[in-house]
Amino acid sequence: MSEEKPPSEEQVREALRAAPPLTLGSGPVEPVTTAAPEPSEVWPLPLGTAWVYYSEGSSCLTHPVILADGFNSGPSSLNDSWDYLDRRDYAFLTALRQRGRDVILVGFNERSASILDNADAVEAAVMRAVASRLGDARLTVGGFSMGGLVTRYALARMESRRIDHQTALYVSYDSPHRGAWIPIALQSFAHYIRKLNSAFSDQMNSPAAQQLLWQHIAEWQDQPATSKLRTEFLSALQQVGDWPRIPRLIGVANGVADGTGNGVRPGELAFEGKGLSVLGSKLFTQSPGDRQLVANLRVVTPPPAKEVHTSGLPGIDGAPGGTLNSFEILANRFNALPPLLGFRSAAPIPSHSFVPAVSAVAVRDLDSDDNLYVGIDSLSPEESELDDFRCASRNEGHTRITEELCTWIMDRLPY
Repeated sequence: MSEEKPPSEEQVREALRAAPPLTLGSGPVEPVTTAAPEPSEVWPLPLGTAWVYYSEGSSCLTHPVILADGFNSGPSSLNDSWDYLDRRDYAFLTALRQRGRDVILVGFNERSASILDNADAVEAAVMRAVASRLGDARLTVGGFSMGGLVTRYALARMESRRIDHQTALYVSYDSPHRGAWIPIALQSFAHYIRKLNSAFSDQMNSPAAQQLLWQHIAEWQDQPATSKLRTEFLSALQQVGDWPRIPRLIGVANGVADGTGNGVRPGELAFEGKGLSVLGSKLFTQSPGDRQLVANLRVVTPPPAKEVHTSGLPGIDGAPGGTLNSFEILANRFNALPPLLGFRSAAPIPSHSFVPAVSAVAVRDLDSDDNLYVGIDSLSPEESELDDFRCASRNEGHTRITEELCTWIMDRLPY
């Protein structure tokens, strides 16, 4: 096979099947092989697992801090979580334990399963912590990204059922309270390559993805809309009061508060296929207006490429907020395939806004540039659904663990 002779669909399917799955998410791209420290306890949970680490020098549970994992495909990994939360820019878990807090990491058997279902794991972890702790210190409960929504719903549901969760503080870390964003260009590409490998499409169509995403498409040629599963999730939240009412509610955003975007401009080329099998594939950043071209799709099939257009969406890719390097992940996965397959690609714009800051601090919806780029710091604090929040000093990677945000959270932990 040469670059002049394209591979067959079967050859491409085999290569994609043998490669790591093409899926999106924050955290390690490849599985972490360095083991996490041995937990003090491991709790089996409905639909999940809790890994418990007592505070430094302690031999029992006294001041529990429950932190739930975020969105991705497949089961949570303790090694991956510990690496991301404690071995990167800031050792958050170590700092918590040095402050006398017990860390309880809640992972899920399937991170892309329904938020409503995975809330069962959080509820079980809360009840186990209440029953197991020595003393009467109230809990801190929250999570990263989707984990903040799972814990938000779990605590609110417990209150609606008159279950005493004994939680003093709720914490969300760059959680999409008003929705998350994966460009329609990328969603359409995921579905377009489904017959070659369904992993990317399956992830975009998973229950959790549909519940999280502000706009979703189920097929490459669909028009973006609010998924039925998202509507049902928001309704379920509303039925339990939207938010827990007993704990103090705080959150942090990986985006700035002054309305400054991340530098990504509308209508720019973000991904381009350069090898023979993907030549003609181009993905563009989201442009406002009617019938805006966001994608040219061609993978293995003969030209011309299929076009994807959108209407009525804002220029959201450049909005202030936590970013996700989705275009880069796609290009890197393709470039890791055998060169003779002809999948060489480039991502001139690696990242896009994934959780806009206005979503993470629950002040605005995502349906207009005016909302997305508003100066949060110019608004009354009462406009947020949170009791207190902190935005990062720069737009940075979604759920990036920084001393700035983590110290702010730890300074507000209950005694």
